[in-house]
Amino acid sequence: METQIHDKETFENLDFSGQAIQEGEYTKCIFANCNFSKANLRSTDFIDCTFKGCNFALALLDNTGLKNVTFIACKLIGVNFSACSNFLFTVSFRDCHLDYSSFFQKKLKKAVFAKCSLKEVDFEQADLSSASFNNCDLYNARFIGTNLEKTDFRTAINYTFDPEINKMKGARFAYSGISGLLAKYNIDIEYE
Repeated sequence: METQIHDKETFENLDFSGQAIQEGEYTKCIFANCNFSKANLRSTDFIDCTFKGCNFALALLDNTGLKNVTFIACKLIGVNFSACSNFLFTVSFRDCHLDYSSFFQKKLKKAVFAKCSLKEVDFEQADLSSASFNNCDLYNARFIGTNLEKTDFRTAINYTFDPEINKMKGARFAYSGISGLLAKYNIDIEYE
């Protein structure tokens, strides 16, 4: 079957839920208000694409290429990004819900997460160096063996992780978030 190539196209209000998307390449395309919930996007490449208001809940991304892809106001609950192709993997998220998703062992260097819900997201062994979590909720997000060097947590909330098992040189925190780094010691910190 021939690979479909799409360049600078706009896709609006389409419902792909539960469907297997034909393998293809999408370059500089815009997807607005599309439903990809439980869709199979295996071996599809998205290059310099933007998704706005799309639903990706439980979508399958086995070997999917996300190369400089931006998600705005999207629902990405339970998505396994660790199954995506590693080749040129670059993503950014703004106003998105990524709860219960996984970035296990992904390279997310300089990734931007802005105003996102990242509850119970798995960042174990990921490279988040120089990434930023602007106004993000990281409740129960998992950071184990994660590279957090120069990562910006200053406006993030509800994070807890052990500095002894993560690389953290140059990471940035607000004073109010320090308790999340000391949680394993079960101590009380009082703020004046």
